[in-house]
Amino acid sequence: MKTSNVLVLILVLHYINASTEWPTHTVCKEDNLEIHYKSCDPQQDFAFSIDRCSDITTHTFNVRAAIVLRHSIKELYGKVDLIINGKTVLTYSETLCEPGHSKLIFCGKKKGEHLYYEGPVTLGIKEIPQGDYIISAKLTNEDHATVACADFTVKNYLEY
Repeated sequence: MKTSNVLVLILVLHYINASTEWPTHTVCKEDNLEIHYKSCDPQQDFAFSIDRCSDITTHTFNVRAAIVLRHSIKELYGKVDLIINGKTVLTYSETLCEPGHSKLIFCGKKKGEHLYYEGPVTLGIKEIPQGDYIISAKLTNEDHATVACADFTVKNYLEY
C-alpha cells in the first residue's frame, strides 16, 4: 500500500514539474467582445478579473488582480507588446517603480507577500481596436526576474 502511495506522489510531482503551461482564463465574454489570458510565467499563475466587458469601453473600469510574489519589487519595469498575426506591431515600456519614485502602491513589496489590487484602471485609449489580437504584458524587477507575465487574447467586434 505504501509503495502505491509513493508511486502516485511521484507521478503527481512529475506532472506538476513537467507542466509548463497554465490554463487559459476568461476575463470577460459578451456579445461582441471576448478577453482571455494565460500566464506566460511557467512557474506561476495569477488571478485577474473585471466586472463586465462593456466597462472597458468607458475608459476607466474596475479590476481585481492577485498574486503571491516570487521576487521582491524594489524596481519594477513593465513592457506591453501588441501582436497581430504573430508579429509584434507595437511595443510600450515604462518604469513603474524605482527608488524615490514609485507610481504604484505595491512598490517595495517583498518576496512571499501577497499582492492584491482592486480598483480603477484607466487605459488612456478612446476605443479598443477591432479584430483578433494578443496583448503580451510582462513585469520584471531590478534583477530582470519575471514578477508577472500574461498573454491576453482579445476578440473585439464592437461597433463604435
